[in-house]
Amino acid sequence: MLGSRVELTAFFEADGRMTDYHINIFYSDEDGGYIADIPDLDSCSAFGSTPDAALAEVKIAKSAWLDAARSSGKPIPEPRYRPAIYQTR
Repeated sequence: MLGSRVELTAFFEADGRMTDYHINIFYSDEDGGYIADIPDLDSCSAFGSTPDAALAEVKIAKSAWLDAARSSGKPIPEPRYRPAIYQTR
C-alpha cells in the first residue's frame, strides 16, 4: 500500500518547455521508506529513508541512467511528464 505522495515541480522555460525532469516522491508502506521516480526515464527510481534521501539517490540514478543511454547510443527523452496540476491545455 502506498502512503502520502509528494510531487516536486519541474523547471519550466518562459515558453512552457520543461528544462529538467519531474520527480515524484512518495512513501511506500510496503517498502518502509520513500520512493523517488522520474516518469520520463524508464525504470529510473530510488529508495530512501527520508524524502531528502530518496531525492539524493534518484539524482544519482538519473545521472547513471543518462550516462548509460549516452554510452549505448540510446535516445534520451526530452522532459515531458507534467502532473495534472501543472497542465494548462
